[in-house]
Amino acid sequence: MTWAAIAILGYVTLERLAELIFASNNTRRLLAKGATEHAAGHYPFIVAVHALWLATLWFLASDRTPDLFWLAIYVLLQVARLWVLSTLGPRWTTRIIILPGEDLVKEGPYRFLNHPNYWVVIGEIAVLPLVFGLPWVALVFTILNIAVLIVRVREENRALRSSR
Repeated sequence: MTWAAIAILGYVTLERLAELIFASNNTRRLLAKGATEHAAGHYPFIVAVHALWLATLWFLASDRTPDLFWLAIYVLLQVARLWVLSTLGPRWTTRIIILPGEDLVKEGPYRFLNHPNYWVVIGEIAVLPLVFGLPWVALVFTILNIAVLIVRVREENRALRSSR
């Protein structure tokens, strides 16, 4: 095991756990304000893809030396992730939670594209395996991630339209 690989994977693991806590707190607060969850059936598949991706990386990458080019790209994706999270703030969750009457967010990265969080996630799922020279892991999990995101984006757009 290399210390750099363990540090990177440890960071990503802790980041994901912290995001789950942040999202859970936000979900609880939104539901208490009258928000509703939509299309909950797909959520376990999203969790499974992300958990399996991270477990695969721990299993295959912990003894590899990181590629600094791809690591720099991953760091840029983390900056984009923070931009998304700070823009959405208490509205950011890992589920589709809609608070009726709320306007769509049009600040930050949402000025430039729809669903920037999902674009960041697509990048992360593809790039982190490349940091460790695992292109087939990047390919397999990118395909799985896109499959669940097709459902996710369709359902989220449907829920957003119905709330207006």
